[in-house]
Amino acid sequence: MKKTLFFVALATAMGFNNAQAVDWDWKGDIRYRYESKIQEDQDHSRDRHRIRVRFGMNAWINEELSAGLRLATGDEDDPISRNQTLTNNFGGKNIMLDEAYINYHPMMFDGDVNLLLGKRETKSTLFVEDDLLWDGDLTLEGITLQYGKDINGKQKSGFGAIAGWYSINESKSEGDPYFVSLQGAYKGEASDLKYDLGVGYHDFVHYMPGYDLNIVEFFGSIGGDLTETVPWKLYGQYAFNTASHDDNFFIDDSERDGYLVGLKIGKAKKPGQIEGSVEYVHLESDAVASEFTDSDRNGGGTNCEGIKLNAKYQLIQNMTLGVTYFNFNDITGPDKDLTNHLLQADVVVKF
Repeated sequence: MKKTLFFVALATAMGFNNAQAVDWDWKGDIRYRYESKIQEDQDHSRDRHRIRVRFGMNAWINEELSAGLRLATGDEDDPISRNQTLTNNFGGKNIMLDEAYINYHPMMFDGDVNLLLGKRETKSTLFVEDDLLWDGDLTLEGITLQYGKDINGKQKSGFGAIAGWYSINESKSEGDPYFVSLQGAYKGEASDLKYDLGVGYHDFVHYMPGYDLNIVEFFGSIGGDLTETVPWKLYGQYAFNTASHDDNFFIDDSERDGYLVGLKIGKAKKPGQIEGSVEYVHLESDAVASEFTDSDRNGGGTNCEGIKLNAKYQLIQNMTLGVTYFNFNDITGPDKDLTNHLLQADVVVKF
């Protein structure tokens, strides 16, 4: 409350006469990460320390209009990472515009419909179960029509649908790359179990010369409570590239599938609580867009399979300690028998 009053007073002093009518929600997080990577044929690991900083706000302007923006560390040439490595003789780190969007939600639809314009994180834009298609740091740019999400991007109970258009690049030609997404999902409860199911289609146009992607995805989860404070969730994703082999000569008919299955137990939400998860991923070369999928598995990209283990502990309020281990290898190619190990240790503070 105090910080809200501070920013309202600051805006008023700067001449924004209608600042009192805006409800500001400020939030951010800082992550410090130690990372160690080694491949089986190498004698030494690559160790590095990295930080990720994100800070932004959501503004509820009136009943039908909200907006948001967020700044973050990162590199404009890397869409799937907001990390900055501690290097360069203590040089400064890049800060970029990570989110900037308008959200129009007309009251005639009782707040169930959102029209998003601009740049927003993927999980708030689309229905996302996990990172088989989209890295967690990716922020999509374009136009989205949502039904069944609230203004914060969380899926509501019941049926939901999304249609979106997203610009990948702009080269002042008729062949600018973009993709269109259509999704439908349902979130509900049965007895003591919670579940969600969904399907999506992502049509990449002019993605690469002679190479488009037409990705069909299925996703879902089911979960409940082992005890009052220990939930569990089983979740999964499947993606298949349906693009024609005849029209897209780069695509290998035998390398079109990808899937992810995982189990999560616990929730590190309050001090003293712990959570853990295990995932298995199989992602073939032509299944999804390689530059948008998770950046940590096997060094990023597709053509990989393996296991991801994660544990997280809430040390104090707003501060968590986490460790993640990746054990992955190539599916095909000369290095398919070499295992890539990656260990990440994180300290995250949210505010």
